[in-house]
Formats: sequence, structure tokens, C-alpha cells
Amino acid sequence: PPPGKGGGGGGGGGGNDTTPPDITNLIPADGATIGTTQTFSAEVTDASGVKSVSFIVDGQSFNGSLVGGDTYEVTLQGFQSGASGTWRVSAKDRAKKGGNTGTSATNSYTVGGGGSGGGIVTNGEWNGGAVQTAAGRILFAMGGSTFVCSGTAATDGTSGRSVIVTAAHCVYDDVAKAFATNVLFIPNQAETTGSGTDSNCNNDPLGCWAPAFGVVEENWANRTFPNNIPWDYAYYVVNDNGSHSGNGSGGALDAAAGALTIDFLPPNVNDNDPGEGSLDWTHALGYSYSEDPSFRYCAEDMTIEGGDSWWLPSCQMSGGSSGGPWVQPMNENTGSGPLMSVNSWGYTNSDGMGGPMLSGTTAQCLFDNAKSASLGSNGVVVDPGTCP
Repeated sequence: PPPGKGGGGGGGGGGNDTTPPDITNLIPADGATIGTTQTFSAEVTDASGVKSVSFIVDGQSFNGSLVGGDTYEVTLQGFQSGASGTWRVSAKDRAKKGGNTGTSATNSYTVGGGGSGGGIVTNGEWNGGAVQTAAGRILFAMGGSTFVCSGTAATDGTSGRSVIVTAAHCVYDDVAKAFATNVLFIPNQAETTGSGTDSNCNNDPLGCWAPAFGVVEENWANRTFPNNIPWDYAYYVVNDNGSHSGNGSGGALDAAAGALTIDFLPPNVNDNDPGEGSLDWTHALGYSYSEDPSFRYCAEDMTIEGGDSWWLPSCQMSGGSSGGPWVQPMNENTGSGPLMSVNSWGYTNSDGMGGPMLSGTTAQCLFDNAKSASLGSNGVVVDPGTCP
């Protein structure tokens, strides 16, 4: 979706308003498995403006916060692995005579766990550490429309350029057969002083960088979705000179924002030790447009879907998070670890996030091209036949 500014609550009281607030899009869904820490959210709208939103979890009421658009949320901790419960949302509008109160349907949940911990996070807010500064929002144009994705500055060992790893569909339009244009990378966009994603680099903590060109695989470029899903990995290359605008000291992107190392070795998957602390416990992070500008994450055991995608079955991050980093293992105290995939795709009517396999593919070959191609390139489509 194109970027924009959220509306939110507020507004004057309606004299003849007898309609309660409309409460929709409850997350997590009814019957979902949640983590020991969980973010509950809902979209709440009303013609007279929203006065208050409360999340009633197992009979206790918690005030919700407006996080962007019409989305309210609260993050709670201390859920016990194996437990179950219910939650609902109550909202009051600003109509006269005390206002109108609406209540959502009641959703049930169970808390994931077992093995070495549990602690599944389906869509939480991430705060701090190396990954927050290295990762950022990508703003770009395709086919005359503006879109958003996520990406991460990668450790590349070169001078004169920085490399951003992201998803191929954030770099190259596989239908129109053209590279994205008007691209901006905004690291640590969660700490913007604006109300959300925009092209004003003066309200972002480190400013913005404009990539010189993108690098994709020929199998992505020559096919169309979903037949090119296995190759949904790509890179943007940023000239260290003349690419920065707005806040911050500028210069090389990876020097200003830091970078994560890409691990092209096979990651851990299906290790038969469920829960937090197991070898296949994986974090996926990104900037979901529905919760712009919040930096979001999922965390759970990684599996395989369709034979050619890594899979986080409970992840509920949405559009805009595409291209954000998968980290395994993650040091949650420092927000650091090796990147081994990126957010790629999900099913329309069910939870889950897929990520391309960077190990055993041409992903490393593309990375080598990103590190060596001329900074004057207009875009590089890599022939897999030229890869080792």
C-alpha cells in the first residue's frame, strides 16, 4: 500500500450519534496461539471520534494506545506456557450524553510453550539494539504507484558502497519487468518524529539514503509471482558519497546505521526442541504498514513450507514488512545476530510468514555482484549460469 498519514481518534462529540464505535481486525485471531509476551490490537473507528479503548484480557481491563491510523494496541507479559484464556475490546466514542460504548466479540487464545521455553511472539513491537538501526523502511515507486517495504544494511567488507538486503519484489516489478524507481532507505524509521512514512528525511533520526541500483536474480525477473517465490531475495547498492539527505551525519550508510552479517550457511530448522532458546528459534522483523511507524517482530520455531521457503507459522506481520530481516540466533539484549532470510510472502486468510532460502541458492552470488558491480549501473539482473 502507498504511504500516508493516520487518522486516529479525537474529533468533536456528535449530538445525535447513537451508534457505538466499530471494532474490527482483532489480532490475535480467535483460537490463536500466543506467546508469553503478546501484543493485542484492534482497529476502532467512530464518526464522533474515539474517546477510549480498553482491552479486557481474562477479566482484567488494560488501556489501549493509538499506534497509527485507527489501530489501538496493548502489549502484555507474563502469560504462562500451556494456559488458555479469552479477550475482547471495549470502546467508547465522544458522542454527547456520556457517549456510546461498543464491545467486540470475545476471542480465545492458548499460550504456546513446551520444550525449552515457549514464548511465541506473533506480532510484537521491537525496541532497540543493532537490528533496529541497521534495518529500515524502503519507500519506492512501481508502475506509477508508491509502495513500502523493509530492508537491512548488510556487512559487505567493501569501501565506497553499502549494501541493503531485502526482498526481490521490493526491487523489481516482475509483471512490468522494470526496476523500482525513486527509492529511499530510512534506517530506524521507528524513531521518526513524523507521524509515519514519508519522503521528509529531516524527521528521521539518521536521515535517508537513495540507492544507486538494485540486484535481482534472472529467475525472479523472468517469471511472475508465485512461480518466482524461491528467488524473492535481492539487494540495493548505495554509493557512500552523495546518497544521504536529511538528519544525521550522512556518509556511508553502514557506518552510520551499522550492519548485520548475512549467513549463507544452512540454518537450523525443525530441531524437535520446541520453544524459546531452541536452535531453530527465529526472529523476523519489519515495518508493517498497518502499524506504521512501529518496528514489529515475530519469534518462534522455524519450519519449511512448500519445500523452498522457510516458514514461521504463527507470524502476523503484514504488508510493508516484506524484505525485513530474519535473524537466527538473536541476542535479544543487543538486538544482534546473523541474517539468514527476509520476509517474503504469506497466505491471504491465515497466519504465517515465508522467507526465501539464502543457503544453497544464488543469494550469495547476487551479494557478490552487489559488492562488485559498477556504481553507475542502472540495475543488475544476475544470470544464475554465471554463479559458481
